[in-house]
Amino acid sequence: MRTTVASAGSAAFFVVAPGTVVGLIPWLITGWALPHGGAPLRVAQAVGVVLIAAGLIPLLHAFTQFARAGGTPAPVAPTEHLVVTGFNRYVRNPMYVGLVLAILGQALLFRSPELVVYAVIVWIATASFVLLYEQPTLTRRYGNQYEEYKLNVPAWLPRLRPW
Repeated sequence: MRTTVASAGSAAFFVVAPGTVVGLIPWLITGWALPHGGAPLRVAQAVGVVLIAAGLIPLLHAFTQFARAGGTPAPVAPTEHLVVTGFNRYVRNPMYVGLVLAILGQALLFRSPELVVYAVIVWIATASFVLLYEQPTLTRRYGNQYEEYKLNVPAWLPRLRPW
């Protein structure tokens, strides 16, 4: 797949998938209404903004890495080669970790226990998807290369040093 086509496909998938999970659904839950309060709430909200950024940075970066590799993160248009660059050198699932961090950041920003529950549901759903579909598919597609990657890079908690 050409890089321009891969970039367009990645952008479209980004709007649909993460846009829904991290944008639309949290908005439907909270209305993105900021609560007012004292200093403790403002500190929690500042931490929330940091978590949102910490979640979106690896998510956006991973999408660009897939486009550069001539594919998309979407299962229907994968890359020809396994993507093990960028944040993928620290954690196998930087996009899913980023989604959950961004949702938890919104939970703090909007003081929403419902978003904490939603973050847990998103993590369970993505972890299940990884175990039941993604890992077997990547093993079939990339073989020993993926197996070696899986042995060296943790799925959910990042390494301290890149692989």
